[in-house]
Amino acid sequence: MQGSRLGRRRDGRRPDGPVARTFALGSLVALQFVTAWASVRFRGVRRLVKAEPTLLLHEGRLLHEAMRGQRVTPDEVRQAIRAQGTGALELVHAVVLETDGSFSVISRSQRGSGSAMDGVRERRTRHHDVGQQPVPGSSGDCGR
Repeated sequence: MQGSRLGRRRDGRRPDGPVARTFALGSLVALQFVTAWASVRFRGVRRLVKAEPTLLLHEGRLLHEAMRGQRVTPDEVRQAIRAQGTGALELVHAVVLETDGSFSVISRSQRGSGSAMDGVRERRTRHHDVGQQPVPGSSGDCGR
């Protein structure tokens, strides 16, 4: 009920003039500033508001729990692999969902030391690869 009262003037009409619009825009800018300031100074706030890259495929195996957590389908991961010009999952070392929503595909031949994988969140459980066979030659690490 309080929100209804705040959304109307004393005469019962809604405030919809330039002052109300300016106030709304100013409120959004202030909220953005406070959020940015707090995320720089407090780790808990930073973890709450900042995204992390997420590992979706490792050593040719889809990580279903991570995909569910990020609302990504296996078809989307396969499409990203095909777009990279790779025809088989087992030729891929990793697929990472980046913070901007894009996919990074790292082939086995381009893996190198794996230092680019630092900071990538890996969600693995004992159920992550149900129904998939291990890829021959996979070491089980992420290249770190």
